[in-house]
Amino acid sequence: MLKTVDGFDRIGEENAFAVLARAGALAASGKDVINLGIGQPDFPTPPNIVDAAIKALRDGHHGYTDATGILPLREAVAADLHRRFSVDVNPGNILIVPGGKVTMFSAILMFGEPGVDILYPDPGFPIYRSMIEFTGARPIPVPIREENGFAFSAEETLSLITPQTRLIVLNSPANPCGGVTPKAEVDNLVAGLMDRPDIAILSDEIYDQMLYDGEEHVTLLSYPEIRDRVILLNGWSKTYAMTGWRLGYSVWPDELYQKARKLAVNAWSCVNTPAQFAALEALTGPQDAVGEMLSEFNARRKLVVRLLNDIPGVSCITPKGAFYAFPNISSTGFKAKELASALLEGPGVATIGGPDFGILGEGYIRLSYANSQENIREALNRMKTFISSA
Repeated sequence: MLKTVDGFDRIGEENAFAVLARAGALAASGKDVINLGIGQPDFPTPPNIVDAAIKALRDGHHGYTDATGILPLREAVAADLHRRFSVDVNPGNILIVPGGKVTMFSAILMFGEPGVDILYPDPGFPIYRSMIEFTGARPIPVPIREENGFAFSAEETLSLITPQTRLIVLNSPANPCGGVTPKAEVDNLVAGLMDRPDIAILSDEIYDQMLYDGEEHVTLLSYPEIRDRVILLNGWSKTYAMTGWRLGYSVWPDELYQKARKLAVNAWSCVNTPAQFAALEALTGPQDAVGEMLSEFNARRKLVVRLLNDIPGVSCITPKGAFYAFPNISSTGFKAKELASALLEGPGVATIGGPDFGILGEGYIRLSYANSQENIREALNRMKTFISSA
């Protein structure tokens, strides 16, 4: 019998892909399924971005690039961050990576080992905990509470820090809850971390442009007092509807950048070359499509919240960011994963049970409103009928 390292027995998964596969199998068998489970925009990648990738191939850009990414793209990322947040970022601190998960993997791998504590949001993106457990570090869940608008609490986060804490993972706007942490709360967290210069912060800001109701994104890069230990995670998947392109970027402090670069050299060599030219066009070309997608997401957000709150036993606060609703279903009489499974197998509505996002996710399910308004109406009508008759 082959013996692998213990970490592979601890590694988890992202159940959204299992639900996607099951929904696909049911649809292939003839069942009418509406997928509100997977977290990807239902819009096509804007044509100018697609054209840029095609042009790159035709121009001969199909060889290796530097492991850190092509310089024009790193310069464009720096310019974009300055334009949107008035922060100065050296392109020499930017690493182009094949998707946002790579930055999670790299950062957690750098800091995680037995005897170390790593804080992460719960409910939160499931790969955080999976990677922490893989390294042998102790995962410390930071509660993301409905009564707090699904934003993290600086006081509660700081209270969970131990002498063994080496990394804190933050996510705002947040998956799966759609919460946005206010600036005052971020200010308090940063102030509380000043006496622990040995703690790094991984700030997952992949949904930073998906904000509603006048909310403004607060990037951790805007705090010079902690810039020397902030790792920024961002990319193109959500904002530009480019999930399948596998494109992300990270910003690393000087002390960590060469470590991240070496991981790139060892793991993936470089990111797909024409995809990098597509990403360059995404940042430097017209931004009209971004605004149009966000406007439609906003309309769907209002619709899904209104329809969810019309279902007996279901309540849903209004998400302020991303494209997810995280309704409370605890009064329906169902456990969360039980309800998610029943909705898929019965009326054909794919959702994700809250526990798939953490131990504190019971009593909730996640719905992605990255689907048409017509489909959202039909899906929630099916959900209402099912729960009302259960």
